[in-house]
Amino acid sequence: MRLVFAGTPRFAAVTLEALLQAGHDVALVLTQPDRPAGRGLKPVASDVKTVAVRHGLALRQPVSLKAPEALGQLQGTGATAMVVVAYGLLLPQAVLDNFPLGCLNVHASLLPRWRGAAPIQRAVLAGDAETGVCIMRMEASLDTGPVYQREVTSIARDETAGSLHDRLALIGARAAVAVLQRLDADPVVSLAQCATGITYAAKVTRADAALHWAEPARQLDRVVRAFNPAPGAHACLGATGVKIWKAVAEADAAGVDSVPGRIIGVAAAGVRVACGDGSVLAILELQREGGRRMSATEFLRGYALHEGDRFTDGTA
Repeated sequence: MRLVFAGTPRFAAVTLEALLQAGHDVALVLTQPDRPAGRGLKPVASDVKTVAVRHGLALRQPVSLKAPEALGQLQGTGATAMVVVAYGLLLPQAVLDNFPLGCLNVHASLLPRWRGAAPIQRAVLAGDAETGVCIMRMEASLDTGPVYQREVTSIARDETAGSLHDRLALIGARAAVAVLQRLDADPVVSLAQCATGITYAAKVTRADAALHWAEPARQLDRVVRAFNPAPGAHACLGATGVKIWKAVAEADAAGVDSVPGRIIGVAAAGVRVACGDGSVLAILELQREGGRRMSATEFLRGYALHEGDRFTDGTA
């Protein structure tokens, strides 16, 4: 099938690679303009651009698809469908109407749960037992279109947003290839989304990843996992910012009588911190501001922590 592909991050690049491996003719790739990144703030190409350049594909990086010339470029491709994965730009109705088989979106949630920008992080943060990928026909409204295929996967107890992202990227790529194969052969029935159970996955901010020690340890555990690898759950230890990369709520801790954030145990196995509702969070991996990510064992070799020391809440 002759396609246009639109996407930006690594999650999208996995699907682009799968489409090429499946033999599809990708006539044009759209991705976001290069963005400043790193300490030098030099422009950096998106993961999708990197794949497109490596395969010698036609590439455009428009700041908007509303201009007439943008629609003209899409019409000139003669593509049958457009596949969209985490692109980051809204598609005008004229673009949605341009392709005989429409615009297909690979979305990393079980729609209508977690429509929007950050479905993976929000699913982990909410403590969902399962999530998945939907291949949806796009409409003008946000993630409301009918679904061609739905793939379900469990969220493991120790799952981070990073590990779940990688699994869902592969699941989504395989599902997109399967749906296109079916569309190429016969008409495919799509199912309208349920009118109930709708939730929205707001874009992640640094404030979302701030640890508030008055919350129960089980919720702080989710915060740590939901924002690993980015932006990283964070708190303060004295005047020093600290990122918490790995932690676990102690299931057998009950009724600890201590101020939330206070360290109640220091050992190589983990730093035990009092949390809301008398619960305890064991910190297993952390990073001082300006330092490197370390296990609790490594951290304690270079930074003395004592019972009674106190973490304070992360800042926005």
